[in-house]
Amino acid sequence: RFCSPCDIKELFCTATGLSRYSTMYVYVCVVEVFSILKAFKINELKTEVTNRLAMLEKRVELEGMKVVEIEKCRSDIKKLREEMASRNNSFLDDNKKLTPRRDVPSYPKYMLSQQTIDALRKPTFDVWLWESNEMLSCLEHMYHDLGLVKDFNINPIMLKRWLLCIHDNYRNNPFHNFRHCFCVTQMMYSMICLCNLQEKFTQVDILILMTAAVCHDLDHPGYNNTYQINARTELAVRYNDISPLENHHCAVAFQIFSQSDCNIFANFDPEAFKQIRQGTITLILATDMARHGEILDSFKQKVDNFDFTNEEHVTCLKMVLIKCCDISNEVRPMEVAEPWVDCLLEEYFMQSDREKVEGLPVAPFMDREKVTKPTAQIGFIKFVLIPMFETVMKLFPQIEEVMVQPLRESRDRYEELKQIDDAMNEVSSDLFYYYYYYYYFLTGISYFLLIIPIGAEKEE
Repeated sequence: RFCSPCDIKELFCTATGLSRYSTMYVYVCVVEVFSILKAFKINELKTEVTNRLAMLEKRVELEGMKVVEIEKCRSDIKKLREEMASRNNSFLDDNKKLTPRRDVPSYPKYMLSQQTIDALRKPTFDVWLWESNEMLSCLEHMYHDLGLVKDFNINPIMLKRWLLCIHDNYRNNPFHNFRHCFCVTQMMYSMICLCNLQEKFTQVDILILMTAAVCHDLDHPGYNNTYQINARTELAVRYNDISPLENHHCAVAFQIFSQSDCNIFANFDPEAFKQIRQGTITLILATDMARHGEILDSFKQKVDNFDFTNEEHVTCLKMVLIKCCDISNEVRPMEVAEPWVDCLLEEYFMQSDREKVEGLPVAPFMDREKVTKPTAQIGFIKFVLIPMFETVMKLFPQIEEVMVQPLRESRDRYEELKQIDDAMNEVSSDLFYYYYYYYYFLTGISYFLLIIPIGAEKEE
């Protein structure tokens, strides 16, 4: 049950004496799948299969699965052996219709150290130190650590496949890429731990928060909603100019869930799945910055008399939490946060260059000829980040030291940088005019010296 299709295929190739690269098809009917094995040299087969199953048992243990899952696998393997031993010789019916199965690759397992596990719970976590397989292992750990795998009976192998599929559906954009997905999800995980959200929210709410964070920018093309609408792209037409990117992220997320080998919600009943789907969509759509003022104003009206038993209040808080995590880079230490500014500006400049070529409006904050790091960040931190995080701080005072204070320090640092830039620009301007007048002064002198001999010659 927990073996990959590739493992099963190798068993059949061993049984039939075929090359491991042969194309094979397998009946959906389990009884007939096992029946074919007895059609060949049973004595040799038993030895070969026993060795292979022993290797699989060892692999399961190395994969770090929980004791319960290991025992399940062992039980399934034992049943497989008994089934094979009890079967009579029979052959595959050639008239049956075959259903091809797609192999699903896995990523190299990374074993997290205790130091990494502890750091993962904090906003100061350095997201630049990790390769893709390590980030996938960290995400997998978060789902286990929060109790989501156990409480919702999520198949651990299915979780791995889902995360790998998520990874494959993020594009290699400068900013909106899989590392950004990991960054946002890790910040959500740290907020859940820091604010003790599991004591205030249901586990379903926690599952929605984490899953929405993982999926929130799936298949982002690297050009924002403004470009989509102005350029009348397929996404803008499909979603009637209403949050085209966020609607697309939701659609891709649930296309992935619709694949049987990636559906971590397979054990949910229809009503529970409907709740998860609606909650996830609501949070992903909330990440559209065009709705920032609307969502924050709604939360401000509720925060002074917040009621964790009120579903509307809780939904509004979840929307604000995912917004905080989505734009939380400046909460992190400077050496972690600043490279993200470079990545974002690179993506902005790619868009503005394209908008100029296509004759579309260009936002000043995205124009490489008008924007600098300080000018890009100061207004965003002062008027977007700090007001939102300070509002959340009313509910969770513990975030002030580790989240709000770093934002204030970042604002002050960029304001100092702007002052330095302004001073340098002023000096540059003064030097320009100095050299400008000096040049024309020298030009005038040269002209005057040139005129005198000409005049003298005329007089002579």
